[in-house]
Amino acid sequence: MAGSSFGQAFRVTTAGESHGPGNVVIIDGCPPGLSLSVDDLRADLDRRRPGQSRLVTQRSEPDAPEILSGVFEGRTTGTPIAIFIANQDQRPRDYGELASLYRPGHADHSYDAKYGLRDHRGGGRASARETTARVAAGAVAKRLIHEAFGGEVLAYVTQVGNIRAAIHDPSAVTLEQVERFGDGTPNLVRCPDEEAARRMIELIDQVRREQDSIGGVAEVVARGVPAGLGEPVFDKIKAELGRALFSLPAVLGVEYGAGFGCATARGSENNDVFIAEPGEAGVQIRTATNRHGGMLGGITSGMPIVLRAAVKPTSSLSREQATVTAAGEPAVVRTRGRHDPCLLPRFIPMAEAMVALVLADHWLRWRGQRAL
Repeated sequence: MAGSSFGQAFRVTTAGESHGPGNVVIIDGCPPGLSLSVDDLRADLDRRRPGQSRLVTQRSEPDAPEILSGVFEGRTTGTPIAIFIANQDQRPRDYGELASLYRPGHADHSYDAKYGLRDHRGGGRASARETTARVAAGAVAKRLIHEAFGGEVLAYVTQVGNIRAAIHDPSAVTLEQVERFGDGTPNLVRCPDEEAARRMIELIDQVRREQDSIGGVAEVVARGVPAGLGEPVFDKIKAELGRALFSLPAVLGVEYGAGFGCATARGSENNDVFIAEPGEAGVQIRTATNRHGGMLGGITSGMPIVLRAAVKPTSSLSREQATVTAAGEPAVVRTRGRHDPCLLPRFIPMAEAMVALVLADHWLRWRGQRAL
């Protein structure tokens, strides 16, 4: 299928469907010598997997990765890395009536219009189940950028419905805050503002009981990114990151830095003033503020990259919705499968993966372009 590959120097290709045997990703361009094992993949796959809490779909998938090639004695060889993640808890019977019905908010009609046929079981290739492969590839990219320049990518939830978190410094948020509350219990919604997180959990529980769903916003921060990554004009890193996040299911909006807030600001308010700070390698040029979100002219500035993605409410609802059949006849549909009442908790590792893939790709491209 065209459109299933992403990146240039660090290129990934995914294949698989919601109810097929599994999902696979091939990573081409990973340098040799990178330490890598299945344990490095499991952490993010466990954060993405279904069935991890009452707030997400109860489909029970272990999401155990198998590295099929490209790794020898615990290190990458420089040849293509193939990773396979099996599907083990499919229920195709839940989707039998959808062969001729179009679910509101889904890609059913779009796929029929494009291909003339589709796999209706759980959405087939359009299902978020495909993101298991991306998260596995993203884990490799995370290891690469950490080894290459100390880079780190962290995402978290900032909004569910009308409940907004108070995040004063995105670059100071820790993984521990995202994953656990202060008392050590799991942070089921992955919001670092504990008071807001508890209210978000109550709201998601409420919409689940009402057989409905709710959307929200995730923020992604990339720290330790050197200045100079990105390309002029069409391959600006902000464009690549936007494309990466928009490629994820359910994303309806992406902004970075001040985002749409710049529309009401004056230039004197919006510009970030340059400053010089002492560093290990001499003077470092920074900015006093970061309204530009770590990217200027489409190239990284050395400041933390800050992005936000708006994620729509889950389209699959167990309540009845009006629709039409493939023949255009009026009908009603109620999705019988297991679905997330809110996509945000499991969206977090997906967003991190896509940002890490872009940074790995552009670091490799930058490494080959620097002046002697």
